[in-house]
Amino acid sequence: MTTDADKLAAEGRLNRGVAGGRQILITNDDGIESDALGPLADALAAVGDVDIIAPERNWSGASHSITLYRPLRVRSTQLRTGQNAYMTDGSPTDCVRLGVLGFLKRKPDLVVSGVNRGSNLGDDITYSGTVAAAMEGLLSGLPSIAISIAAFGANIDFAPSAAFAALLARNIFDKGFAPDALLNVNVPALPRDAIAGVEVTRLGKRTYRDQLVERLDPYGNPYYWVGGPAVSAEAEEGTDVAALRAGKISVTPIYLDLTNHALIAELAKWDWGWSGPVEVAAD
Repeated sequence: MTTDADKLAAEGRLNRGVAGGRQILITNDDGIESDALGPLADALAAVGDVDIIAPERNWSGASHSITLYRPLRVRSTQLRTGQNAYMTDGSPTDCVRLGVLGFLKRKPDLVVSGVNRGSNLGDDITYSGTVAAAMEGLLSGLPSIAISIAAFGANIDFAPSAAFAALLARNIFDKGFAPDALLNVNVPALPRDAIAGVEVTRLGKRTYRDQLVERLDPYGNPYYWVGGPAVSAEAEEGTDVAALRAGKISVTPIYLDLTNHALIAELAKWDWGWSGPVEVAAD
């Protein structure tokens, strides 16, 4: 079967890196128009061969959604910075699934999701399409990185984030990485020489002042805005929130086992009102 990736390869238009032999899939949740894709692709091309599959629109907050009840459409395109890419009407997770299930000529060796506009700290990761794409890479057996910058708006300097993603990619290829975790990275919006360092962290706590705002459309029908700003509260040392506030890059290993192991034995003592015995699974 000849894929679109085969056609681009025949035309010599793939984004070939200098390292060779290592295939890196880039995706995001900000969409194909994100100006972070170009700098990230350039930085990672020094580490391996780069493929880009990104959503055709912004999917921020999409979490780990996948497309089930309609076909996915994929088109080849070029970024504004000239790199070849694919755009799809699917979610960030769909982008990774396309990449690992055969759309590309070669299965990726690494998934890099980002660079996201806005940090993904603490509880944010449960909503983030950026982190979800890395989770899909992990579920597909691939080392995966989600990387975000703590900035919004125009004129963001993505160079430090892109350079750090390339550094992480080199480390993963050189040293290997745990098969049951991904790396969630948050970079402060600072010039490279002003970043205070790198801290390996745990997830912190993010609190938002969410509210429901009801309004009426011109026909008198109600509609709603839901959301609110993050509340600036004290952050615990050792967390991603505290590291970012200190001007450091936070690197958090994320493990997908959401089981609260400490509660297994406790729950087994409850009166379940059930005829069979209550069993405690081996931890």
